[in-house]
Amino acid sequence: MPVDLTKFSEVQLVKLNQEIVARLRYLQEMRMQQQMQNVKVGERVSFHAPGHDPKTGIVSRCNRKTVTVITDEGHQWNVAPVFLSKVIASETANPHTSPHAIQLICKR
Repeated sequence: MPVDLTKFSEVQLVKLNQEIVARLRYLQEMRMQQQMQNVKVGERVSFHAPGHDPKTGIVSRCNRKTVTVITDEGHQWNVAPVFLSKVIASETANPHTSPHAIQLICKR
């Protein structure tokens, strides 16, 4: 759907740009909220950080734009929900990830 922008004044183009940016931010925020609804505190997840080996851990908090994950090594990562994958219980057998151990890690 082509739009002839030559018919708009500079003021109109600036206003149009502001409206487009606002709409794009709104759509991005809605998509982020939808992704955040798929993640629950206490869930076991995995993700791959650039330059690092794949990480596995437990969701300890859902922030506004990211999810805080406590890895099996005890490190804290803030990860965008789009990069998380749920881990099925049988995929990993780490004795440090018992529910009791996770509660202790998350309370730090």
